[in-house]
Formats: sequence, structure tokens, C-alpha cells
Amino acid sequence: MNIVVAIDSFKGCLTSLEAGKAAGAGVSAVFPGADVKVMPLADGGEGTVEALTLGMGGALNNLEVTGPMKKKVKAQYGILPDGKTAIVEMSSAAGITLVPQEERNPLHATTYGVGEILVDAIRKGCRHFIVGIGGSATNDGGVGMLQALGFDMQDGQGKQVTLGAVGLKKLAIIEDKNVLPELRECTFRVACDVANPLCGREGCSAVFSPQKGAGLSEIRDMDEWMKHYAEISCLKYPHADPEYPGAGAAGGMGFAFMTYMGARLESGIGIVLAETKLEKYIARADLVITGEGRLDGQTIMGKAPIGVARLAKKYGKPVIAFCGSATPEAMACNEHGIDAYFPILRQPATLAEAMDREMARQNMIDTVVQVMRAIRIKVPSCTADT
Repeated sequence: MNIVVAIDSFKGCLTSLEAGKAAGAGVSAVFPGADVKVMPLADGGEGTVEALTLGMGGALNNLEVTGPMKKKVKAQYGILPDGKTAIVEMSSAAGITLVPQEERNPLHATTYGVGEILVDAIRKGCRHFIVGIGGSATNDGGVGMLQALGFDMQDGQGKQVTLGAVGLKKLAIIEDKNVLPELRECTFRVACDVANPLCGREGCSAVFSPQKGAGLSEIRDMDEWMKHYAEISCLKYPHADPEYPGAGAAGGMGFAFMTYMGARLESGIGIVLAETKLEKYIARADLVITGEGRLDGQTIMGKAPIGVARLAKKYGKPVIAFCGSATPEAMACNEHGIDAYFPILRQPATLAEAMDREMARQNMIDTVVQVMRAIRIKVPSCTADT
């Protein structure tokens, strides 16, 4: 029996590989002869660096960078075994979870630290980048990142504009003569699962900045500044397209990556599935196991487990999912490739208890054991028609 296990992280509890290995242990306890292949899984958001890097035999790199509110933070990115490919999460340097609720302010939050990560990776020899841009605290159009890479984003007096969205207000000149030379050799695949344009009612300022701490007047101001930034960018780079779906992702990071770095915006789970070559393992599997921390109505909107399930159904493979919890809306997953799903919580528990790493690991093993025992049972009198 060949079984593929690809489970997304249980955020704050189990990493993708920890969850997968626990499920694999449950399978092996019932089917000791089974060939169990545990694969990393992520959708481009938090956990992508660890899942892809460790799952593909790469190495994690730690460095200190400028955080979203300009204080130094410890960031992490991965380099794959080829030594040329880097896995980056912008949330590691500019994430909203790095800023206490009362300090969140997209007017002053910067993506400068993301650029510092890219510079470090480039100097280590990386030329190909997979970048997850979810979970940002910023709305600076990626200008901070560009400044770190050597782009001169100047005001009318030729001085670098202030870090943060407020800097866009005075942006007048864009120069690229001081950009890191190696940048032209680099390629960027950006995990982006939103289709928002840069500006307007569906743009990044209007849609995403309220949750980052912006008020109504600030939203209006930032949208005007972002339009100004787009106009100057289009004069410098005629291919720039602020209306492109995803340009407004992560406070305009999508626009910066496409316009200044020639990036492709792609589905996060699509990138992960392609990079891990999960399809070739699923094609010869007898059973596919997936899951995530919570299955709900949002799971079917392109999240990692559904990406796995759709791939499995391409080859007619049965799919079982395990999760920390499931809402009533999770039943929609049954119509999108997940044949059955099972929450792993075994007894009443507080949230803290349920999120305990060792308890979650054991709950995963125990639940998978029982499901595998059910699979092992053969009841000849039971058919789909009775």
C-alpha cells in the first residue's frame, strides 16, 4: 500500500512536517508494511519557508532585519539544496503579527526588511526566489523593499522618501542606477491568492489597511498616494499595471514585484505543489491524506488541502483529511475532493490544551490509527446502495 501524507501546518501548534509525521506514524501502526511518503505542504502563507525548505532538504538562514515598525527583528528564510533557490515569507520581516495591536499603523509600517532578506540571499548566491506575501502589516507599495535593493525613491529635492506609506506622498523621482547588479539575474515567483488591484474601492488601502490599523481619512490619503506612486512607476516602467489582479496584494507588494522585478504572481498552493513534485507521488498512491488546523467554509477557496484533493481526484485517488477542528461549513469539502474528514480532538479540552504540541501530535496519531483500522475492516454485506 502506497500512502501520501501532505498536511498543512496546524498554526501555532504543529508544523506541516510534524503533523505529517504524526499521521504517518498512525498509518504505520496499523499498516506496518505500507510505503508512507510524508510531503511538506503550505499555501504560500505562514509556514511556507519551513515546510518547503526542510521538506526539500534545504537549510534555514537567520538574520536580523528592519521590522515593520523600523525596530530590528529576527527573520528567517530558506535556501534549497541547489544553492540557487531561496524561499522567503514577507511576514518574517514585515508581518502584522510582529506588531502589537495598539502599535499597528500602515502609514509608517515598512517592507524594508523584506528587501534586506532578498539582498542577503542574493549575496549568498541565490538567483531564483519563491516569495509568500501574505500577512503583511504594511501599505507602502513595496517601496521600502525596493529601497533596500538599491532603488532610489526620491522626493522633489532628491532625498530618499520616508519609510512607510507616508513616503509615497512626496515621491517624485525613481532611479534604478544604484540597484544591486545581481537583481537583473533573478527570477521571482510570488505566491498571491488575492485578485485586488492596487488602488480604488477594491485596492489595498480600502480593503486591507483597516485591519492593519488605518482609519477612514488615512485610507483615503493612502489610496491617493498609491495612485500617485502608480503614475510615477508607469512613467518609469510603461509595462506597469496597477489594475492587474493581485497588484494590491500585501499593501501593494504585488505591484512592486511585478513592475520592478519582473515577478509572476501565482497561486500559493500551485507553487508548492509544483516545487515539491507532489503530483508524481499522488499518481501512484493508493490513498492520500491531507488536512489543516481548521476545516471551514474558507477551505474550499483555494487552501492547501483542497489543492491536494483536486490533484488527487485527477488520478481518481481517495482523500482523507485530518484537522484540529471543523465547522459545519466544512461539509462543503466533501464536494471538492475530500472524501471524509476527521477532527483529531479526542476529549474536551481548553484551547491551550488542544494547542499543546505533544497533545496535538498524540491526538493525530491516535485518530489516524482508528481511521486506518476502519479502513482495514471489510464488511461484505455493506455497499454504497444499502
